[in-house]
Amino acid sequence: YVSKTKVEQKTIKNNITLSLYNYSVTSTMTPFRSISLTALLLGTAAADSADSVSSRLQVHVPQTLFRPEGYDHREALFGVPPYGGSIAQSVYYADSDLCDPTVDTRKGYPIRAKDNNGKMEPWPTPYILMVDRGGCSFVQKVRNAQRSGAAGVVIADNTCLCSDKDCVSANGQDVCQPAEPIMADDGSGGDISIPSFLMFKVDADEIKAELRANHMVQIEMQWALPKPDDRVEYDLWTTPSDVVSKDFQKKFKPVAQALGDRAYFTPHMYIYDGIKSNCQGFDGENMCFNLCTNNGRYCATDPDNDLDHGISGADVVKESLRRICIWKHYGEQDGVGTQWWDYVQAFMERCDNPDYFMNDDCAGDCYKHANINQDIIDRCMRDSGGLEKDTPNTFLDLEMQAQVSRGVVILPTAFVNTVALRGGLSTATVFTAICNGYLDGTEPKICAECESCGDFDECIANKKCKSKGGGGGVSTHTFMSSILFICIAFGGAAFYHYRKTREEMREQVRGILAEYMPLEGEDGAVGSPMDFARRGGSENLMMS
Repeated sequence: YVSKTKVEQKTIKNNITLSLYNYSVTSTMTPFRSISLTALLLGTAAADSADSVSSRLQVHVPQTLFRPEGYDHREALFGVPPYGGSIAQSVYYADSDLCDPTVDTRKGYPIRAKDNNGKMEPWPTPYILMVDRGGCSFVQKVRNAQRSGAAGVVIADNTCLCSDKDCVSANGQDVCQPAEPIMADDGSGGDISIPSFLMFKVDADEIKAELRANHMVQIEMQWALPKPDDRVEYDLWTTPSDVVSKDFQKKFKPVAQALGDRAYFTPHMYIYDGIKSNCQGFDGENMCFNLCTNNGRYCATDPDNDLDHGISGADVVKESLRRICIWKHYGEQDGVGTQWWDYVQAFMERCDNPDYFMNDDCAGDCYKHANINQDIIDRCMRDSGGLEKDTPNTFLDLEMQAQVSRGVVILPTAFVNTVALRGGLSTATVFTAICNGYLDGTEPKICAECESCGDFDECIANKKCKSKGGGGGVSTHTFMSSILFICIAFGGAAFYHYRKTREEMREQVRGILAEYMPLEGEDGAVGSPMDFARRGGSENLMMS
């Protein structure tokens, strides 16, 4: 490439960056952050498989709409589904696309009774809200439904599948879609806490017809995790440059240790296939410059979007291989990987910046902190195929094969018993999903102790919950002790006030007696009025 001018090189670099980011999907974990993904590499089939998780949509009322196999649907990649649970409620059709933040809860179907003001009653909570597709993003619709009080949302598709000829002909549509869209985040879905589905048009039309006829419809949204045995397997797909999963990787180590051998963890590094992305030329040259290693075989997107400065894609691939090797030697055997977690946390604290990310000395310092033998890891990286020559790397090839077979299209993504978790990636969310993945009756004690604990982090650390019931509550002992202390404090204050008031009144009485009531003693002498007062006023003032 020496023969190319700087302008030509810059143009090629820009085209490469555009191609790698071309089919990016917005991350579902944190607002305003997008993580580059790869429908470019995986294709439509992979995208379909990634969205086909173990959720279920069923109509229970009316019975005529019940289907033993449930209804086809797409699950949103945002929101927090109740894994291991379900939501079964009456459905109300908003008769709107719900793009307006001001939701009118007094419209829609079925029609309700009118209140004293002559207006139709609002949708009675709890309820599932059906809204029309189109007009705005999926996230905006669900956010507005959440603010209106909905427990779940079903978005009715408005376009037929091209494969459904009956739907296309019946609706007279000139436009059809080859597949249902993925309900991706628009970059701001971190505040969504309710689940949502996209229902195919042909099925949604039947539901809307029932509701428009003022017939009640009850839908169940269910999320099941496979429960094969008494050990749960969970995976995390991410990259060393992924900003969304950093907080999770910093905090999850105590949870992994608390679960012990009852849960098996496997970290995966997402790698782009440079050959499929045309990053390797016909003559074996690296067409993607510093985005790839091994002459364009293995690539990663540039974290800072600057191909000339900072961290490069090749740096990310190198750190990915390093972490794979660390897991192979220090985590694969027990599935806990304490030293792997220690290394990742040390790397994020010491090396996660443009100055030190690619610095081998900084990585060596992290090895020492995590008690990892650097020679073992260096040899692992070389023996797997290395990163320099136009040769395949065994471990990186395995990662690419796994991400295609699993259908990973969102980063970061956690899987529990092969089911992709939706919503925010947090320690509590993943822990709850893991606890729901055990065969009934085989859950470890830590699940029963900490799953609904008010102070989750403290419970994991101490393996005992001091504040059951969630919501940051206090224990019964603490509550009763506080009540007793308050009673004693108020009782003491009341007694002190009583004594002080009594003394003040007695002093006032003595003063009055001393000023107006001079008394005569028994011997006829006139004594001091204070003598009477000092004796406490025990003498009879009414002499006969």
